[in-house]
Amino acid sequence: MTSEKKPLPYGGINVEKLDELIKACKGPEEIIGRGGLLDQLTKAVMERALQGELTHHLGYEKGEPAKPAGEDSGGDSNCRNGTSAKTVITDHGKVEIGVPRDRNGTFEPQLVKKGQRRLEGFDEKVIAMYARGMTVREIQGFLLDQYKVEVSPDFISSVTDAVTEEVTAWQNRPLERMYPVVFFDALRVKIREDALVRNKAVYFALGITAEGKKEVLGFWIEQNEGAKFWLKVMNELSNRGVGDILIAVVDGLKGFPEAITTVFPQTTVQTCIVHLLRYSLSFCGWKDRQAVARRLKAVYSAATAEEARSQLAAFAEDPWAKKYPSIVPSWERNWEQVIPFFSFPTEVRKVIYTTNTIENLHMQLRKILKTRGHFPSDEAASKLIYLALRNITKKWKMPPVTWKRALSQFAVLFGTRFIPSPL
Repeated sequence: MTSEKKPLPYGGINVEKLDELIKACKGPEEIIGRGGLLDQLTKAVMERALQGELTHHLGYEKGEPAKPAGEDSGGDSNCRNGTSAKTVITDHGKVEIGVPRDRNGTFEPQLVKKGQRRLEGFDEKVIAMYARGMTVREIQGFLLDQYKVEVSPDFISSVTDAVTEEVTAWQNRPLERMYPVVFFDALRVKIREDALVRNKAVYFALGITAEGKKEVLGFWIEQNEGAKFWLKVMNELSNRGVGDILIAVVDGLKGFPEAITTVFPQTTVQTCIVHLLRYSLSFCGWKDRQAVARRLKAVYSAATAEEARSQLAAFAEDPWAKKYPSIVPSWERNWEQVIPFFSFPTEVRKVIYTTNTIENLHMQLRKILKTRGHFPSDEAASKLIYLALRNITKKWKMPPVTWKRALSQFAVLFGTRFIPSPL
């Protein structure tokens, strides 16, 4: 009875041969250091692969006679013509290789294309470091320390610029037909414009799908808030396929509710209660904030809009309202966007109570953006924001538990407008 031959580990590599090579090395530096075993193996594999490509192109093995003219050679005899030295950057650093040539110059290598100086994988490393907030100088230092590769700021810019088309495609991708809830909020980013560094706002739209999954619908950079800008954003969402937004949660941006209902007339616009509360507390001294917050809780935790109005009227007679007279008017100005909240059951209130969902996103983005100081242009800011979002959203998998409880409530409250996506 014959025993089955065990497959070689490591994808079929002869381990005994590999062990011999490793034993010949005197230390880790001779294995993974510059010009060490790993570099030598990379060089050998790449050169053999390129030689294989040339063999396929010529139609005969090295050492065999060249094919005569006219025999699968385009009418001219062709043969090997030495090699050209080339330095390529790999995941492990620089590797010097010999790229084979043919006499007719018709050979187009695929493993390392003409003009290519970096293998796939190296650029992704640069982009990954950039996306995590590393500055150009930090990336330069890391590449020099780890790979002994010196790169210029222009090189890093050219690598990261490769995602520009990806950003544009992402910003224009089709969206869901209906979103039960969309949160709109902004964070501030310093961007150079007209020789001055300006504090621009980056506006985000974070939607929750009918299945409860979070999705960043897009982001927009603008100097000033205004109805025209928000109308442009709403029209863009509509043009990308959004037909209905059941509830839009905003933070009191001027002209925003009107822009939303112009494009999505059935949408319920809800002011973020937490934003309104924070704005109210900004008028208070530090020692008074907790007491005022407890007093205002009676307003936004009311069971009905009528009870909330009654509690606000009671607060207006409170000593705190006398001490801080700007608080009550701030609630009254936004009252039309506050009261929709009270018509929803508890399950839905928990979903729309605050823009904490999007603020958590902003917190993660700020950690990355703060290392930049300022950006040279809107495009540079968009590039990093997109790359950061790409990493952050990879972790968004399961819908929140609160959504599962709110699902049936949305179906009852909005009827045929609530259309779950097909499985």
